[in-house]
Amino acid sequence: MIYRQVFDVINIGLVILDEELRVCYWNRWMTMHSGIESKDIIGSPLLGFFPDIDTKYFNRSVRSVFKFGSFVFMSQKLHKYLFKFEKKVSGFQHMQQSVTIGPIKDKDNTVEHLFIIIQDVTEMAAYERKLHDLNIKDGLTGAYNRRYLETRLKDEFDRHKRYCHALSIIMFDIDHFKAINDTYGHQCGDFVLKEVSTTALDTLRVNDTLARYGGEEFCCILPETTISSAMMVAERLRKNVESQENRFANTSAKVTISLGVSELCEITDTHEKLLKKADDALYKAKREGRNRVVSMSLI
Repeated sequence: MIYRQVFDVINIGLVILDEELRVCYWNRWMTMHSGIESKDIIGSPLLGFFPDIDTKYFNRSVRSVFKFGSFVFMSQKLHKYLFKFEKKVSGFQHMQQSVTIGPIKDKDNTVEHLFIIIQDVTEMAAYERKLHDLNIKDGLTGAYNRRYLETRLKDEFDRHKRYCHALSIIMFDIDHFKAINDTYGHQCGDFVLKEVSTTALDTLRVNDTLARYGGEEFCCILPETTISSAMMVAERLRKNVESQENRFANTSAKVTISLGVSELCEITDTHEKLLKKADDALYKAKREGRNRVVSMSLI
């Protein structure tokens, strides 16, 4: 192949397959990221080395290229990657790839081979993820921000209302938080906020949502959760926060939280009402002495 020297120095992967999906060309980029030398794979079926690629979408795409001479584009946003190459960057376990599959025609305009071009877009995907997180997450605590909370709560409310599934909300805030700032300083206050947020994230399930509602107040969305189960989660969270040390510099700033819980029911017609009842329950907990969990029915 007269262009081999060029193909082996470009910073993209290049694979050429025949109609039986046997490898006819495998450039150095592919060797570098797969660990497979070209001499070991050329002449062999690609799927024998990469069985994960053997999907309906890939096979349909290949048939389309050979039959119609069309091009197929696989975006990272939709497909993540074609070849499972390890590359741990900003939360990604595998290299994120943009892939193009196209025809190679002979002088009679017949498709006899296809090419696969693979571009590493992991850094770009990581940057886009970072921008996305900055837009929906609270910069101090790592919890979601209020804007995201309102969108997520409405979506969950609509979904659970439609299918008559359980949905509960926990609102909580840190008791006497102003005293922490006044006594130990705002840096310590920020540290406590982060510690409480971390404890909440560790206590909640993966599919639950924690958001900073404002100041020292947080909101948890618990899908598929009845109020009795939500009360148990809230009590576990209360105990976990109460027991943590929150050591900042040479100071141990122990804190407690008050929590209010509400549950979706038949008469609830807006997500705002669900949130308001949890907030009302929170302030009832504070009036009754703080460091406790209170539920409030929607009546």
